[in-house]
Amino acid sequence: MGKKGDGKVRVSLLMGEVHSASTSEDPLAETSCPVCLGGNSCRIVVSRTKLMTKLIKKGKPREVRAIFNSLIEEGHRPTLVTYTTLLVALKAQNQLNAIPSLISTVEENGLKPDSIFFNAAIDVFTKAGDMEGAKKIFLKMKESGCKTTTSTFNTLIKGYGNVGNPEESMKLLQLMEQDGVKPNEMTYNTVIRAWCKKSLSEAWNIVYKMVSSGFQPDVVTFNTFVSGYAQNGETIRAEAMIYEMQKNKIEPNEWTCGIIVNGYCSEGNVDDALRFVNRMKDLGVHPNLVILNSLVKGFLDVKVAEGVDEVFTLMEEFGVKPDVVTFSTIMNAFSTAGLMGKCQEMFDDMVKAGIEPDIHAFAILAKGYVRAGQPEKAESLLTLMSEACVHPNAVILTTIISGWCNSGKMEHALRVYEDMCAMGIFPNLTTFKTLIWGYGEAKQPWKAEEILEAAIAMGVVPDESTIELVARAWVAIGLTSEAERVMKVSTEEYKQNPEDAVEVLEKPIKSSKSISRIPKLGGILQPPGLVKDQNGSSAGNVRSQMPQSECRMSLSCCRRPASSPPPFTVCCGFGLKTMSIYRQLLPTVQSKIVCSL
Repeated sequence: MGKKGDGKVRVSLLMGEVHSASTSEDPLAETSCPVCLGGNSCRIVVSRTKLMTKLIKKGKPREVRAIFNSLIEEGHRPTLVTYTTLLVALKAQNQLNAIPSLISTVEENGLKPDSIFFNAAIDVFTKAGDMEGAKKIFLKMKESGCKTTTSTFNTLIKGYGNVGNPEESMKLLQLMEQDGVKPNEMTYNTVIRAWCKKSLSEAWNIVYKMVSSGFQPDVVTFNTFVSGYAQNGETIRAEAMIYEMQKNKIEPNEWTCGIIVNGYCSEGNVDDALRFVNRMKDLGVHPNLVILNSLVKGFLDVKVAEGVDEVFTLMEEFGVKPDVVTFSTIMNAFSTAGLMGKCQEMFDDMVKAGIEPDIHAFAILAKGYVRAGQPEKAESLLTLMSEACVHPNAVILTTIISGWCNSGKMEHALRVYEDMCAMGIFPNLTTFKTLIWGYGEAKQPWKAEEILEAAIAMGVVPDESTIELVARAWVAIGLTSEAERVMKVSTEEYKQNPEDAVEVLEKPIKSSKSISRIPKLGGILQPPGLVKDQNGSSAGNVRSQMPQSECRMSLSCCRRPASSPPPFTVCCGFGLKTMSIYRQLLPTVQSKIVCSL
């Protein structure tokens, strides 16, 4: 087959848009692999598609797109499974706008999307809460002649339920009957779940419809009602559902009991929660760690330390070993109360008990130290994390940055930000807002604006409050004209034309009008515990007078490849210990809780 053009299907790694740049009428014009040209199964395509799937499970969607690109560059033809895998990778990166063009690319390359592909696309949009996008894919699916399935409708019904629109879920149930698609137990349970969030009486009507259609309520159906009553603050009625379950010869399970215990704890009714845990023995359900951890949190929330002691006794009685969640829950109570010494001791006891700390445990410590005005201790946790083989994420690093911003030490905040980029950890909008706020408090609006430009350069779209933070930083030193220049660009313009937006930022305006678009300070992001300085100072055009070397923050760290090795060691310092160590520590842990709360 000869070439008819020089186009290829490409995936833009910068913007994440999948599009066909081909001017060829032949979708295989640039396919040079003889196996792919013959329409046979190419081993390279199959093996790399499997690798793409593994990378998605490991949370590496960028590498997935790179592998896809390499297949195209090497002259291979991706299969429909390959495109479906790429679709999931786009979802992981929140690149929903690329999915419609991906569908077009699949069709342009001679492949007919099947129900699995369309269902995956619909699932991506529903999980993102974008039901308009999901509906468009659904209509596209029907227009293409692809048969809708029960799974298609179940995904859409669940999506509408998640966004609080059970009415649309009902319409879809009716549409299934019109399209000749038979609902199953999951369909009815999903509609029931949607209504339980809004109207329990309507949810019961679906049960009657379910029975009339030949399906009997199962444990999922009853657990959905148990959850609905508990979330509605009626846990006593949720517990009463156990009688209805037994009447229908359905036994409650750990999930049923966990909902009830958590419901009582959420209502502050820890006595009934403890009573029900003891009742579980009669129901033949063994309390698991999740249930007992909920009980620990319930007692801590109402500051009943003796109750926590009783839960630890129950753990020993049932042979349940506390885990990192148990200790983290207690640590969080100490941290919230400002008892960082006790919080650190609890962390140390956890390690001595052979329980490996996770990122959440470290985040609790970091947040506590930042709240206590000790950002240096928060940052020192990064060394411990390295020893524990726990890689930091954007949340904990942003917490540390906020601590330095609180202390007014912006050089330290910027250093942590640069280390963050060097480690290949992508800063989020909160990271940038925290830095912008810090520079605003430090009366350095030109640097706050550089952070805004860095965010745009990295593909992070600023919202109105972010832009307002920069504008207020200029207002704080008396330069309202600079604030007006910043506010001149809307959030939508930042999103659609980032390069043009940066150009507008770099152009000072001559007029000095009032800044009517800037609202009052309420709602603007503020790191906790920092008192704003009300003494604003007036100056000349500081931004234009700043030397270029000071005014321009280097973005080289932002563009460092994600594959660059992070400055973290890979040794594991926390080894597993025996249960006997935990038993030796248990009395100490209990006494610390009782004495401190």
